[in-house]
Amino acid sequence: MNRIVFTLGIWLFPAACTALGAAGVFLLRRQARPATRRILCGMAAGIMLAASVWSLLLPAIARSQGRAAWVPPALGLILGAVGLLRLEDAAGQLLAGGPGHCGRMVLAVTLHNLPEGMVVGLAAALALHGDADAVSGALALSLGIGLQNIPEGAAVSLPLTQSGRTRGQSFAAGAASGLVEPLGAVLAFVLAEWVGAALPWLMSAAAGCMVCVTAQEMIPEAVEPDEVAGVISIVLGFALMMALDVAL
Repeated sequence: MNRIVFTLGIWLFPAACTALGAAGVFLLRRQARPATRRILCGMAAGIMLAASVWSLLLPAIARSQGRAAWVPPALGLILGAVGLLRLEDAAGQLLAGGPGHCGRMVLAVTLHNLPEGMVVGLAAALALHGDADAVSGALALSLGIGLQNIPEGAAVSLPLTQSGRTRGQSFAAGAASGLVEPLGAVLAFVLAEWVGAALPWLMSAAAGCMVCVTAQEMIPEAVEPDEVAGVISIVLGFALMMALDVAL
């Protein structure tokens, strides 16, 4: 029973933190000033860029082996971006009611959470073998990813609200983007031996999706009128996520 509770707690904590961050949408006014929308988009863009580097690309590079260790991260990054561009119209219609808007952002964050959940699942599988270091490592990993997910959940829900979605819809989209983490954890837990080898590709592909949607959707909106506040908000969002990733 203790093992079951331990495993479920590690799997579900990151998703719960994503929902907590998405709940920040209920603290803002329904319609914000244009400057506020630019700042929110800039913060979200900085968070997503930093997450793509420290949460995905650097771990993918660390997990790659051999002289050509750069190949999976580099090709995965390109494939993720190209794949998202190919699917952007369908994703936009499915997730945001039409091409563009915030559908690609929701998809990108969701894809980003999948390999993170797989990492948690692999850590839980190692911890259940009884190694004390593996247990503490799994707890620290779940806690770290969970705390990182709080601003990521907000990065999904807040721009959706400012684009015209209701608070309930925005919260649901933000919370749903984190539900793939427990699913990824279960998949990696069951198929631990096979998933581990594919993680560098999955992580870098998710990073490619995040970089693509950030460059295409969020940065232009944040700095559209050459607003200094939008540029500063991108830097602040990047610094916030970088600090969380490095500290945790």
